[in-house]
Amino acid sequence: TILGETHEEEDEILPRKDYESLDYDRCINDPYLEILESMDNKKAQRYEAVKWVLVFAIGVCTGLVGLFVDFFVRLFTQLKFQVVQSSVEECTEKGCLALSLLELLGFNLTFVFLASLLVLIQPVAAGSGIPEIKCYLNGVKVPGVVRLRTVVCKATGVLFSVAGGLFVGKEGPMIHSGAVVGAGLPQFQSVSLRKIQFNFPYFCSDRDKRDFVSAGAAAGVAAAFGAPIGGTLFSLEEGSSFWNQGLTWKVLFCSMAATFTLNFFRSGIQFGSWGSFQLPGLLNFGEFKCSESDKKCHLWTAVDLGFFILMGIVGGLLGATFNCLNKRLAKYRMRNVHPKPKLVRVLESLLVSLTTTVMVFVASMVLGECRPISPSRHGGNDTLSLQDISEDVNSSIKTFFCPNETYNDMATLFFNPQESAILQLFHQDGTFSPVTLSLFFLLYFLLSCWTYGISVPSGLFVPSLLCGAAFGRLVANLLKSYIGLDHIYSGTFALIGAAAFLGGVVRMTISLTVILIESTNEISYGLPIMITLMVAKWTGDFFNKGIYDIHVNLRGVPLLEWETGMEMDKLQASDIMEPNLTYVYPHTRIQSLVSILRTTVHHAFPVVTENRGNEREFMKGNQLISNNIKFKKSSILTRAGEQRKRSQSMKSYPSSELRNMCDEHIATEEPPEKEDLLQQMLERRYTPYPNLYPDQSPSEEWTMEERFRPLTFHGLILRSQLVTLLDRGVCYSESQSSASQPRLSHAEMLEDYPHYPDIHDLDLTLLNPRMIVDVTPYMNPSPFTVSPNTHVSQVFNLFRTMGLRHLPVVNAVGEVVGIITRHNLTHEFLQARLRQHYQTI
Repeated sequence: TILGETHEEEDEILPRKDYESLDYDRCINDPYLEILESMDNKKAQRYEAVKWVLVFAIGVCTGLVGLFVDFFVRLFTQLKFQVVQSSVEECTEKGCLALSLLELLGFNLTFVFLASLLVLIQPVAAGSGIPEIKCYLNGVKVPGVVRLRTVVCKATGVLFSVAGGLFVGKEGPMIHSGAVVGAGLPQFQSVSLRKIQFNFPYFCSDRDKRDFVSAGAAAGVAAAFGAPIGGTLFSLEEGSSFWNQGLTWKVLFCSMAATFTLNFFRSGIQFGSWGSFQLPGLLNFGEFKCSESDKKCHLWTAVDLGFFILMGIVGGLLGATFNCLNKRLAKYRMRNVHPKPKLVRVLESLLVSLTTTVMVFVASMVLGECRPISPSRHGGNDTLSLQDISEDVNSSIKTFFCPNETYNDMATLFFNPQESAILQLFHQDGTFSPVTLSLFFLLYFLLSCWTYGISVPSGLFVPSLLCGAAFGRLVANLLKSYIGLDHIYSGTFALIGAAAFLGGVVRMTISLTVILIESTNEISYGLPIMITLMVAKWTGDFFNKGIYDIHVNLRGVPLLEWETGMEMDKLQASDIMEPNLTYVYPHTRIQSLVSILRTTVHHAFPVVTENRGNEREFMKGNQLISNNIKFKKSSILTRAGEQRKRSQSMKSYPSSELRNMCDEHIATEEPPEKEDLLQQMLERRYTPYPNLYPDQSPSEEWTMEERFRPLTFHGLILRSQLVTLLDRGVCYSESQSSASQPRLSHAEMLEDYPHYPDIHDLDLTLLNPRMIVDVTPYMNPSPFTVSPNTHVSQVFNLFRTMGLRHLPVVNAVGEVVGIITRHNLTHEFLQARLRQHYQTI
């Protein structure tokens, strides 16, 4: 069927990429530990107060970004529609409508071209940004997703996209913009503006940054819909793979700040009444209320719940169809558009804009129905009462191509901002014919599906709401006309239709329910909205995933789900771990460290010592070797081949050009006198790790026995830490003790955060490859570990609840036998391991 899809097709067509994980698990030199150890209670409280100030500032800045986008969108849209409306009215009499179409094309193509140029500057600014932020909060670092240049291109580009007449919304990009503000503001620095640097050493960790990004994303939702509680739940439901109770209150406070900042300025600018707080968000659904003259009208009744459930089923089917078509378009773009020069992406955006503009103009001129404007409603349901509707809704009526005292119902939907069209569908009674609603829904469905994914900043919330509102209004008209249900309120069915279609596309439940309730200011809609969203999600999930999850999978991002299936408990940690370890010793030569860093892409390395005394027993009795060696060997050889390809493309270590920067100092020093063991322990801080000086790093040429050599596990050290140690020249000579090695403070270790230098960019000509680095002061000596016999569900829950990045697998005698990362817990990887497990039975 058109809705069906197979994982085999995905794996065959879409290559998987290596994404860097965010370091959410805490290390020994954690900023909180160092700060709190050096503080008294009052200083610690002030430090915590700084976080509250920062989340408030994030909310205010996000609200201001929303104000900027809303102001210029309204300015450009009103300018365009005023020019086009006067031209259409003039050319309708003179017969020069082609000139009006050219004027409209000129506006739209210019705006879309500018939006595409901004995406060329920062490609990650394309789309809504919600999939990227969802990946970031889940623990995956998408390059450039939270940079200042991204939010500038995003906020500026989306106003051109919306003003250019594309079927896109500005609410999704607001979420991305808020997340970027949350990531950058507490850092007081920017990659795009390198000269702006402040000495602010706090919150320099991925863990802190993730919390602020969560607050910024929630503030973006709150500013877009005027829904602070819904924004908090969105950040919890759709974003973070890790959450804590203290973060909830800060995120809600940030969302409130964003909502009321935007409300304050919009109300003051539009109504001239500063402090009135009348416009809570960029999208406001208005007040749902029956007319006082219609005594039979009710917002909804118990009988209507049956229709709402059916609408939820249809909305789920429509959403699944939308996602399937959009996925096929995205695959086509990945094969045929993205590999070509960037100009092709701009041309595709212009083609979509051209097609959309022509379709809208022709549909309004040819397919629109001229309906009479009546001063009262008593003549029937097909007339419009100007007295019973608000001024905003009334002023958005368009008379294009229609004689006096009539209006064009199709043009009223197409030649208005999307927010005004939604208000028309929600609050006007009897203004649109079923034919108009059907054609409008079909055109909007197809063009929105085509538009989402082109190289412009674009959101999906408002197009989905508008498309679903037309579907719900159509259902209401049919029920009134053919079944005779005169008591139903058309606005309620339009709202339920919008919820059904949006839920079928994005598959959100809790947060979307609260967002819609807050946007309507009507708590009585809670039950029908919740039931509709649940049914739409269940129906759509039967065929495919939500639109954001689909685009995440297309990018090959290792996103962790909320939980694993029950069948996964047939697997253990030893079945999914990576046994082909690349490790370092507590005292390792620079030559080995550089070789390891340049021939691998791992982001953490176990710190181990060899346990040769147990090697024979290990090789004979260990379950990992004896039972699973056939399947592990194929995995190891595959990984070895990948590492060999990487190492061929990487630079070799220029050992011939090295010289010892410490030789002059060492030559003048007298060799240290021999001291007994007790004196070493007292004065030199003797560590229990033996001084192992390997001349060769672990490589793919090792035999199977060498790969599975018993290794006593001592801790984990990150790639960024090793690169920092090499960059700072932290080492000691073989003739010295490790106590002579320079010590870096926590602030010095994080000086380059978040953009640590790459190992290939370091100038290592001053370092002697025979020098030794003691990594024990900088490693994490007590990371979370699991036994090889631990069930996969327990491993998964530990990853999710603790926000881990790496999980070593350690046997009963303290020997590391493998390591688990988020790649080993993705749905595709677990399914492959489960099939492999069934083959062994």
